[in-house]
Amino acid sequence: MSFEYGLAVGSFKAPAYIRLMDWQAEKAQQRLQQKGQITVIVQDNGSLYTSGSVQENWERWQQQGIYPFWLPPYCSEMNRIENQWDQIKDHELAGRMFDDELDLASAVMDGIENQAQKGHYTVERFRF
Repeated sequence: MSFEYGLAVGSFKAPAYIRLMDWQAEKAQQRLQQKGQITVIVQDNGSLYTSGSVQENWERWQQQGIYPFWLPPYCSEMNRIENQWDQIKDHELAGRMFDDELDLASAVMDGIENQAQKGHYTVERFRF
């Protein structure tokens, strides 16, 4: 099992999300060609994911083997990343203070790595 993520410091807008999804689409295309498996991306209904500039890429991403699974509104319990984030907040970041966003980002990355070791899965981070 693996966990792939992108971590952005500051605001996260459509161009960065599209770059992240293009990375996922490349990996999905390889998986589709090698194993015949599609990739399902779980999405909430945030305005970023439903924006026109993102939506116009979905047909291309589907051709590469990615399909979205849209969560119902207000249904965070179905979003597995929320469980992961809860674990990081509760076990890796709780009670800590950070001097700036970069220190926080570093602690989040370390927390993801620690959780991966505990859960026996691999981690790959997209670098913006």
